[in-house]
Amino acid sequence: MTNESLLIIDDEASIRSSLRGILEDEGYRVRTVATGEDGLAELRKGNYGLVVLDIWLPAMGGLEVLAEIQRLDDRPAVVVISGHGTVEAAVRATKLGAFDFLEKPLTLDKVVITVKNALRQRRLEEENVLLRERFQARYQLVGRSPALQRLRAEIRKVAPTNGRILITGENGTGKELLARLIHQQSRRQGKRFVEINCAAIPDDLIESELFGLLQPPGPAAARDKKGKLLLADGGTLFLDEIGEMSLKTQAKLVRAIIAQRFEPLGGAEPVAFDARIIAASSRDLKDLIHRGKFKEDLFFKLNVIPLKIPPLRERTEDIPLLIAYFLRTYAAEYGKRPKTMHKDALKAFMNYAWPGNVSELMNVIERFVIMVEEEEIGPGHLALLVETREAEGIPADRPLSESVGRFERKIIRSALVRTDWDLDRAAGALGLTVEALRDKVEAYGITFMD
Repeated sequence: MTNESLLIIDDEASIRSSLRGILEDEGYRVRTVATGEDGLAELRKGNYGLVVLDIWLPAMGGLEVLAEIQRLDDRPAVVVISGHGTVEAAVRATKLGAFDFLEKPLTLDKVVITVKNALRQRRLEEENVLLRERFQARYQLVGRSPALQRLRAEIRKVAPTNGRILITGENGTGKELLARLIHQQSRRQGKRFVEINCAAIPDDLIESELFGLLQPPGPAAARDKKGKLLLADGGTLFLDEIGEMSLKTQAKLVRAIIAQRFEPLGGAEPVAFDARIIAASSRDLKDLIHRGKFKEDLFFKLNVIPLKIPPLRERTEDIPLLIAYFLRTYAAEYGKRPKTMHKDALKAFMNYAWPGNVSELMNVIERFVIMVEEEEIGPGHLALLVETREAEGIPADRPLSESVGRFERKIIRSALVRTDWDLDRAAGALGLTVEALRDKVEAYGITFMD
């Protein structure tokens, strides 16, 4: 049996009744409407895998309805129905995006086969999208450190459940990757993984992005927007940087989680949804709660299963494995021969604190693969690549304090490069304590990527 939802748009009651009986016997959930306007309203409210659409409809014609369906964010497959003298229009409809057409009088076998084929094609298209998304991930959970092994064990335990998950960790640790891995190992893996970065969307748009927007009807009506909650129906919704979400939207999200339904902006009827929610934050949500910037009830709703990704500096034994993985990955991506790393250059990578975590490491290795011609990356290449900004001269028209600061930064960086980022040796060479050097490195924001 299937749980796919189908929508029938036909002005003839007998056709609607016959199609509904045929398709419900096949295990589909079927909704019927008599007009194109009512059909589009249904599509805006819910998720349908397929629409059976009559070419001739009162008021809004079938081709016009088809054109509106093609503009939807989450387009269903469309099978059109043609009567005598409308086959030409049905052929035109297939050119506009319909999967196929059914000629009247309808036959049981033809209806069932056409609907199954249309849904199969739609699933194949969605699976292709999912496969592309999986291949876009540039690294898996690479490493053998105890911290990473514990995290893998936790993923295996929680992925098959529907429990909401809150992932915490510093910037660049791989929170989105972890969410995708959980989705891929869950029972929802055949459905969509939909993400929304709460930090990248202005406060006045985050609500419509999440819940959707229904525009008022009219000749010049703007396009409706289907929210991410509904797009993720049946799959997984990943809310990245949830701590940046406005309090107003947080309150609405809490109500939606409790009721498993919500009202789109501009809508009066609640819409049901079934999406597993995975949230992530690089900020301390408990601190935000204390400061009145995050709702405590939302925290409890999201934090059913807490997962924390350790920073790279707490699993330095994984750095050589990550380097080898990225060297292979980027060499293949750019069509270059695989490179290796000299032990002295590797020592510098092991000594470095990696404030940007795995994302920073990825960027550095990508630069090496692109810029270094030799097959082995050595300490000399490291010095060349990290000092690109320091080669700039110090302008004479700057205040003395700024010039002194830039010069001091350059001297500190040079010492770090010469000592392979060994803080003890660099501090000794500079006549500083390790603590003082660490403070200056943090204050000047000195990183490999300068």
